Amino acid sequence: MTPCMSSDWSHTMTEVLFYHLQDTTLEKVLPALLEKSLERGWRVAVQTGSEERAEALDAHLWTYREDSFLPHGTWRESDVATQPIVLTVDDGNPNNANVRFIVDAAGLPKDCATYDRVVLVFNGDDDEALSVARAAWTDGKSRGLDLTYWQTDERGKWQKRAWDDSGPPRTIPGGR
Repeated sequence: MTPCMSSDWSHTMTEVLFYHLQDTTLEKVLPALLEKSLERGWRVAVQTGSEERAEALDAHLWTYREDSFLPHGTWRESDVATQPIVLTVDDGNPNNANVRFIVDAAGLPKDCATYDRVVLVFNGDDDEALSVARAAWTDGKSRGLDLTYWQTDERGKWQKRAWDDSGPPRTIPGGR
């Protein structure tokens, strides 16, 4: 059994989605992805690369729209276990999340079998982030995971794309 296969046979294999940011920022796309997760009844952990990044996202999720906010907390709060979305800087799962978002060039978690879905969001304009995403793709393939790769089209809508065994393309199709 691979590390991302659940020993509970009623639980399906963890889906791993790679979201390739191009011509946009994490701050623009993350709120919509989190909203969709909450609509599905999922609890979410968002792993950032630093405390500063988590604090910036914390402020952003309260103010990204005038008419709405995303209920969430950070790993520092005493009621973290009750939060539907938790921003964290480590690989813990303080709110028993179903979905883990990984941002800021981190690889696949060792405990991905505890999630229904793992979402790696990476900046296509950052060579280090691309390299980490390629390594995570290779790691996921070697574990036999259900991997999908997503890019935005010319209208900014997420589209499932083909991705070869080496990971995300080194250049964006139709452009850079």
